[in-house]
Amino acid sequence: MAETLNMLLLPVLLLVVFYFLLIRPQQKRMKEHREMVSNLRRGDEVVTSGGMIGKLTKVDEQEVTVEIADGVRTRVLKHTISEVRSRTEPKPANDAKKS
Repeated sequence: MAETLNMLLLPVLLLVVFYFLLIRPQQKRMKEHREMVSNLRRGDEVVTSGGMIGKLTKVDEQEVTVEIADGVRTRVLKHTISEVRSRTEPKPANDAKKS
């Protein structure tokens, strides 16, 4: 009886260890990436997964336009953005009164 319990306990322990060391951290990284991509705004400086650095000039639902040099723009899929280097500050609403 004890040998059978030990034989069943080992695979369960391995699954628990794999979950906490491999699966859970990967899910956390995926969630952070989804949040980063959903918060992209025009003017953000980004790095694509191909290593290109540029400034976002247009943000659509599935793709963004990145200006990689003066007047040189390229369209890339949103999910290929790997890093946001600098964020733009939100602009005040048009109805804000100037003092």
